[in-house]
Amino acid sequence: MIPQRLSALRAWMQQQGIDAFIFPSTDPHNGEYVPDHWKGREWISGFDGSAGTAVVTIQHAALWTDSRYFIAAAKQLEGTGFTLMRERMPETPSIAEWLAKTLGMGRIGLDGMVNSASSVESLRDELQQLGMFLLVTDTDPLETLWNDRPVVPDHSIVLQPLEYAGETTTSKLARIRQAMREKHAQALFVTALDDIAWTLNLRGSDVHCNPVFVSYLLITEDRVVLFADNHKITPEVAVYLQREKVTVEPYDSVAQYLSTLNVQPIMMDPDMVNYTLFNIMTGKQLVAKSPIPTMKSVKNAAEIEGFRRAMTRDGVAMVKFLCQLQQRVDKGMETEMSVDERLTALRAESPLFRGNSFDTIAAYGPHGAIVHYEATQETDVTLQPKSFLLLDSGGQYLDGTTDITRTISLGELTDREREVYTLVLKGHIQLQLLKFPAAACGSQLDAVARRDLWKAGLNFMHGTGHGVGAYLNVHEGPHQIRMEWKPAPMLPGMTVTDEPGIYIENEFGVRIENTLLVVPYMKTDMGEFLQFETLTLCPIDLTPIVKTMMTDEEILWLNDYHQTVFERLSPYLIDEETVWLRQACRPL
Repeated sequence: MIPQRLSALRAWMQQQGIDAFIFPSTDPHNGEYVPDHWKGREWISGFDGSAGTAVVTIQHAALWTDSRYFIAAAKQLEGTGFTLMRERMPETPSIAEWLAKTLGMGRIGLDGMVNSASSVESLRDELQQLGMFLLVTDTDPLETLWNDRPVVPDHSIVLQPLEYAGETTTSKLARIRQAMREKHAQALFVTALDDIAWTLNLRGSDVHCNPVFVSYLLITEDRVVLFADNHKITPEVAVYLQREKVTVEPYDSVAQYLSTLNVQPIMMDPDMVNYTLFNIMTGKQLVAKSPIPTMKSVKNAAEIEGFRRAMTRDGVAMVKFLCQLQQRVDKGMETEMSVDERLTALRAESPLFRGNSFDTIAAYGPHGAIVHYEATQETDVTLQPKSFLLLDSGGQYLDGTTDITRTISLGELTDREREVYTLVLKGHIQLQLLKFPAAACGSQLDAVARRDLWKAGLNFMHGTGHGVGAYLNVHEGPHQIRMEWKPAPMLPGMTVTDEPGIYIENEFGVRIENTLLVVPYMKTDMGEFLQFETLTLCPIDLTPIVKTMMTDEEILWLNDYHQTVFERLSPYLIDEETVWLRQACRPL
């Protein structure tokens, strides 16, 4: 199927006089989870990971992706005609370098509606330095070639109750407008779907696992315009938007509306706004980051309490699942896919459950080494009473979003498995023990989680932590904890994950993850200091731990954490589950 699609694309390219075409993994809103309508990279390549870029020339095709997907992409690209390009590896050329070597010179095409302005300009600059020119940004071959292309999502928009949102839209707009004035901006154009949902206290179901809706938002000093199709607006939402003085315009009218807009400058983030819409405003843009992501990342009191309730609810579901796991494994009754099904069903027992916050990773044995593994009918295996199950999952609840990873011993382990597990756990605990100056960024904290792994000659290529939305996207910025420089400061009220991991290809993987809350620690003559409060409530498997590798401080943290887990979760469990939890939370 993929070779036939490549042939059709190449015929189209020859008709258009285009020598190469680039397919990113993004949509017009630069989202992580892309609605099916915009999954052009997956359609043309067959690779279904969340991150990657496909490039097709008349003679060649290549796909760039990061270390999370090296193993999965290599398998999915077999027989497609695509060559895998492993990003950040010394031998891997950039897309521009590969094009220069492959083509020499040529006309490069891409769809400006699904590429950010900054990414296009960066690529243009690199191509020009190599003697090539990026010329075609206003065409989409998928409109012609993708015969059964899914439609743009059109599900209804719903209200997010104030008891969970914790702040009115009126208040949020006032804060946003004050931030605009400080930048001397007359307008702010918002394309990130979670930013729009947060600002308007609305939610939707247009995007897989993310409770958002396809739209754009324009905020000026005297008006707010939501670009969303009318049939998505329920009578209740229509009344609400009218009360909040929000005007609704058709989704597809955004380009025309911007072209006739008579206010300037307009605050636009070139990292988030797509190239086509950004360039409609040439001469009117005020290139600046939107204030909304930082506002959204600092949770208010209602959102924090919502997180705590959601984590308790989620922890109960996890314990109910774990309590039965070993019995089912010993009887040969558990597969990777049944793990996902059973855990999702347990979460769904809560009336506030709204679905998974991402696709569950239930990876047994060697599959645990595939960072973003997702079991299918073809890959599903029965769990055996040995080695590890790596279980990374989360739920969307009306009052909070959860993200938790546990690596679970199912029986006999090797010394290597125990050693790696303990090293990962040490890094996980050391980050949660950390005290740090206010305004330190995640890149400055990252090494703490990696220190003991580095001593052992081990490392992981993904980030150590990301923000988590309040019944919004499970991956939220602007703050992150990772090796790459991310200057966004850690602020009180932010949520962030702690998830170091090590992956031994063809053998096993280990990752342990809690969601944390940034809270005050102390003030001294040297300034304000912060620390982490652990929100996630679920036992960490004690069986694989090599106790002699642990420090007294790490053991104390683990014992205290497990005491808290038992106290918070046991009131919601039946006797059998309480007995299991007491044993799982025993002092190390």
